[in-house]
Amino acid sequence: MVIMRRTPAPRNASARRAIGMSAALLCSLALVAPVSAHPGSDPDPSKQKKHVDAQIDKLRDDLADTNADLANAYIALRTTQGRLPGAQSALTQAQAAASRAETANAIAAQELEVSQANETKAQDELAATSKEIRDSRGQVAQFAAQIYQEQGFGELDMAMTSTSPQQFADRIALIGTVMDLQGQSMVKLATAKASQTAQEDHLSALRADSEKAKRKAEASLAAANAARDKATAAKAALDALAAQQAQQAAAVKAQSVAENARLAAAQVESDRLSAVIKARAAAALRRAKIRAAANAKAKAEAAARAARNKKKPSSSGSTGGSSGGSSGGSSGGSPSSGGPLSAPTTLGWISSEFGMRLHPIQHIWKLHSGRDYAAPCGTPIKAAAPGVVIESGYNPGYGNRVIVDHGVIGGVHLTTTYNHLQRIRTHGGRVSRGTVVGYEGSTGNSNGCHLHFEVYEDGTFVDPRNYL
Repeated sequence: MVIMRRTPAPRNASARRAIGMSAALLCSLALVAPVSAHPGSDPDPSKQKKHVDAQIDKLRDDLADTNADLANAYIALRTTQGRLPGAQSALTQAQAAASRAETANAIAAQELEVSQANETKAQDELAATSKEIRDSRGQVAQFAAQIYQEQGFGELDMAMTSTSPQQFADRIALIGTVMDLQGQSMVKLATAKASQTAQEDHLSALRADSEKAKRKAEASLAAANAARDKATAAKAALDALAAQQAQQAAAVKAQSVAENARLAAAQVESDRLSAVIKARAAAALRRAKIRAAANAKAKAEAAARAARNKKKPSSSGSTGGSSGGSSGGSSGGSPSSGGPLSAPTTLGWISSEFGMRLHPIQHIWKLHSGRDYAAPCGTPIKAAAPGVVIESGYNPGYGNRVIVDHGVIGGVHLTTTYNHLQRIRTHGGRVSRGTVVGYEGSTGNSNGCHLHFEVYEDGTFVDPRNYL
């Protein structure tokens, strides 16, 4: 059981023994520090998850004596907070990928537009060349028809039909001009045909480039759409985690109100038990003092009698008296360890020691008032020394609990408590060292199977290791 204190870590023994309860719990859950990946750790999500899981396991140990509802709500909150950095990183990466994909898509679209423009220009040029060829062919055909109609343009015919030298010369000049024009048309037609062939090849290449650019643009568009979808999903996941965190924070806050009431009741019970044990301790110490005084008086009287008997003449010889004296102890046998108390169990491991610590939920210093033994539920728990069971039963904070008064040992009064038991076996009467008083469990304010073992020295909590 963790006892809360208002003060920071104690500086002396008296401060350590002061048992306080702070009524403050979580004032603002917004100040709760999230579980985060270790600085400089690998960005691999699986490695981050392992690190967060290790932190959560440590947190479970720290909350072993916290009410399970509050502890589970807080662990769920911290788990969600631990996932937020990874979700944010995934969103950032997805948005960056979407931006790159959109840029690539824009470039591909521009390349497609250029390719299509080049193809259109080549088509126009080819169409113009084809028209030019058609026109040249028309001219050539016209010349051929004219020649056919006029039965040829032979120089002899021209000369024979000329009526004068001047007419002859004019007709010869006309024939030359016509032939030049016909030759030019033929050359132009041949050139246009060659250009048409080259343009057709160029257009085929441009069409192949356009098709390639089109496929690239389609792939870029699909990649951009997929990247945007991934970024949208990452954003939705992050928003869902944020909403989940808000709900869990509200649950922690609600549980903290109930925990406040539980802790207040636990403090009242702790004060009551401390008063009972202190009263028993005071009475036991008084009785021990009276017994010690009586023993001292009896020894003094025995010594005086022995001295008087020595002075008598008949004092020679044995007196037949007994020199034995009571040690006044009631240890009921020595423990196997070095101290007057034995460990309540040798199974499992020590999950938490006695001492001050900062509570991970309430962010205040608390005294962990005992020693925790973690072992499977049902593990037998044994009395640490002979004594009397003064209380046993269920307590809201401590769960099933047994309290054993061991009387005065070594000049101090010792009491031990066994808490969070699954079941109580010894409900009253005297017990010997090693008597099974109950079985380890997780009742009361507990977040897992463990025994919270406490030692009172004259009614005040002390570190059990002082007597083990």
